[in-house]
Amino acid sequence: MALAWNVIDPTDDGILENLSRRVTRDGEKALMLAVLENAIEDSQKYVLATDKKGKALFDAAEVWILETDSPSFFSFNNICGYLELDSDYIRKGFMRWKEAKRCQPKECTNKLKSEAA
Repeated sequence: MALAWNVIDPTDDGILENLSRRVTRDGEKALMLAVLENAIEDSQKYVLATDKKGKALFDAAEVWILETDSPSFFSFNNICGYLELDSDYIRKGFMRWKEAKRCQPKECTNKLKSEAA
């Protein structure tokens, strides 16, 4: 243990600064992941909602996910970029998933047949 203290100088600003940055980045990453998870959970939970509150929560999540040019630090694109996720890929998957969840069986069969042709 004494050897470690000989190597690390507690007055070295670089070490403390790097540690502080890492802790900050970890906190930012956790917050960004929580924002993304919340939007996904709301969209999954309320995709078929018929009540006003449920529709509003789904719509808010969908608008946030589909927005492509928001300058917000917490925009979908910025969060995906920070978390090293492909925002376009996730967005496309979200739209396919939404259509599949909302599709009526007869309509889906006809749609799939027309897309295959």
